[in-house]
This record gives sequence, C-alpha cells and structure tokens, in this order.
Amino acid sequence: MSLATLLVLADGRLPAGGHAHSGGLEAQVAAGRVRDVDDLAEFLRGRLATAGLVAAAFAAAACRRTGEWRDLDAGLDARTPSPALRKASRAQGRALLRAGRAMWPVAPSYPGGFAAPQGGPHQPVALGAVAAAAGLVPAEAAVAAAYGTVTGPASAAVRLLGLDPYAVHALLARLAPACDRIAAAAAARAGDPVDDLPAAGAPLLDIGAELHATWEVRLFAS
Repeated sequence: MSLATLLVLADGRLPAGGHAHSGGLEAQVAAGRVRDVDDLAEFLRGRLATAGLVAAAFAAAACRRTGEWRDLDAGLDARTPSPALRKASRAQGRALLRAGRAMWPVAPSYPGGFAAPQGGPHQPVALGAVAAAAGLVPAEAAVAAAYGTVTGPASAAVRLLGLDPYAVHALLARLAPACDRIAAAAAARAGDPVDDLPAAGAPLLDIGAELHATWEVRLFAS
C-alpha cells in the first residue's frame, strides 16, 4: 500500500476536471431539495450508497482486471440511464486519463480500443486504470472512487450555497467511516462478473441531470 500515491490520486487539486462537476448537486439545490448542511448530509449519504458504491466497484474491478476495461465500460454505460450523466462521466474519464498519463505509465489505449463518439472511458474505469498504473491495489482504487463521489458535491455546495467550509469538511470527516465501508464492500466484489457488479441507481439524480443539461446558465457542467 502506498498512502502517499493514494493521496495524490484522490487529491481534489488533481487536474482531472472534477472541479467543474457538482455530482448532481446543482440541480437539487435549484429544486430546493438541498438548502443547508443537514440537507447536504442526506444528499451525500444517498449518493455514496448509490453512485459511490457503483463507482467504487467498477474502479476496483478496473484496477484488478486490466484486460476487461472495455467490458467494464459497457457495464457502466448500462448502469447510467441519463445521457447527460454518461457524457459527464466520459468527460471526466478522459481528463483523468490525461492527468494519469502525465504521472504514471498508463496504457495508451484500452484493449480493443473505444469508439471515438463515446468520448473516452467512464470516470470509474479510468480511475481503476490509473490506479493500477500507479501501483495501487483494487481496495485503494475503491477508496479513491467512494471518496470522490462525496468530496466533489461537498466542494460544490460551498460555492452554490455559501456554506461554512469548516462545517462541510466536518461533515466529510463524519462520512469517512461510511466511505471506508462502501469501498471495502465494493473491493470485495472486484472479481465478480461485470453483470453481477453493483447497479444501485438514483432516478432523481438522473432526472435532475437531464433537466440541468438544458439550462442556458449554470455554474457546473453536471
């Protein structure tokens, strides 16, 4: 285990485009569903149990099974019904691969390649690929994925709602054990067939993403 390498990969300052995405929070703020730190806590817990579990499982699987990236990417596509979320995930995956290749010997392309219109791999698959190149293990890739599903929206909440950043980071600290549990559960399934990997969904986030994509003015890309 390399804790320092894991910190580099999970660092929000990594130039991988994550700062441009709110994880669906902007749409929920606009709808009045998230207004304060308590609401944010519920949002993050729900996101961690759904998108976080799926992302962690696929990141762990991609880290472990480097020859199955294409199948894993297709599996994530099937678990992402919102075209807007698929586009956002692929944009972040493309940016993460670019950042990863600047630091570690990430494969120049996935086995079998990807069709150009897809715009790059899904972010969790890219995360697993970069983690493997960095010498991390699936459990560490899962931690980075689970952690990222809550830190991105938390940071966005400070900008969208003007929340106290100390209170928001205190919330993240309280969520740390849940992140560890989700990551451990996800990593334990890294060897499962793609069709058997977690498929937890959040329909309200899917609907919000499609509405958000139609806005002419927005602070975040997703």
